[in-house]
Amino acid sequence: MGTDEATLSPEDRLAYAYLGAVSERPTAELWDLIDAVGPVEAGDRIRAGRVGDALCGQTESRRTRVDAAQLMDAAAAVGARLLVPGDPGWPTRALEPLDRPRRRRRGGQGGVETALRPLGLWWRGPADPAESLGRAVAVVGTRAPTSYGRGVTADLCAGVSAEDFTVVSGGAFGIDAAAHRAVLGVGGSTVAVLAGGVDRLYPRGNDGLLRAVAESGAVISAQAPGTGVTRYRFLDRNRLIAALSGATIVVEAAARSGALSTAAWASALDRPVGAVPGPVTSVASVGCHLLVRDRGAVLIGRAADVVELAGKMGETAPPPAGDANSWDGLDDVTRRVLEAMPTTGGAAPAEIAASAGIAPAATRAVLGRLLSAGAAVRGPEGWRRSGDGGLQLTIPVG
Repeated sequence: MGTDEATLSPEDRLAYAYLGAVSERPTAELWDLIDAVGPVEAGDRIRAGRVGDALCGQTESRRTRVDAAQLMDAAAAVGARLLVPGDPGWPTRALEPLDRPRRRRRGGQGGVETALRPLGLWWRGPADPAESLGRAVAVVGTRAPTSYGRGVTADLCAGVSAEDFTVVSGGAFGIDAAAHRAVLGVGGSTVAVLAGGVDRLYPRGNDGLLRAVAESGAVISAQAPGTGVTRYRFLDRNRLIAALSGATIVVEAAARSGALSTAAWASALDRPVGAVPGPVTSVASVGCHLLVRDRGAVLIGRAADVVELAGKMGETAPPPAGDANSWDGLDDVTRRVLEAMPTTGGAAPAEIAASAGIAPAATRAVLGRLLSAGAAVRGPEGWRRSGDGGLQLTIPVG
């Protein structure tokens, strides 16, 4: 892992800042070197060009251009800091699965390896990393949501915030923004993961929202300050969102959507994926339906579903408040007698028995129990239901 908390020094931190910016992505060769000689020596070797051909190719264009001290100053100017391996709160367990390609040595063109775990996280905000990332769920979706999607997002995020989850999203327009706003509205914890530097809040149209997130939660990025956004950096951002979250929930997504790439990364990292269904006629929900049908996503309809998916084993949220007059839990005979009883006027026991298809003796026994429970009334015109009877009862048939 490079360093630990006991040995971390200012030089280590500067070295991680340099190493995180000198290569576009953290590669297997880069991490192998850090693990072998430590971050400071690794930085010195790269700066001097004393590394293997693959790593030299990955770092050559930037090795003399990156100034770690300037990066730290740029971060400090917006109230950000660099969280690195060995720091308290570094999400080791969350990020370790990103190292799997290193063991498989699955490379791309030019010998550039698949991106591994980041060398650091630029952290802008007061949220404690250990607390905010220790119990987190990602909520993502389309940039062009429907009113239904925005409403569902608000309900889900407010609900999981009440269960002490941090909501992680990408700060983008649409579902991402709705998720962050909902959490801010209830005073919860939310983290926005950016595709560029934390000093260049993007998209600019969400500048006010992202500043609010940074003031109460955190805006974070694996990209160094001053870095702009690109298409592939958004994909890397999606990978990080999935890794930092216990589960990923997709609210609305088209058939081709960045949110689906986040879901794919979550699945690849063995993290559960949930999807909110929508109208079958809605283009905005096609991606969610595909996730449920083809990729094993769990159907999400309420915050309790998210808690069960992302929480600890066996954890459930409080059940939704039900109708006080619900007939849930009643046995079949009692239910049939109740349904056969009028709500106005009255009926004789024999009429109720005939309507319910229950033997007269059994019907009279049930009527007696319902009368005692206040669920039935016997008047001059016969038997009738007492409104809906306060029927959260389980009344056995004798």
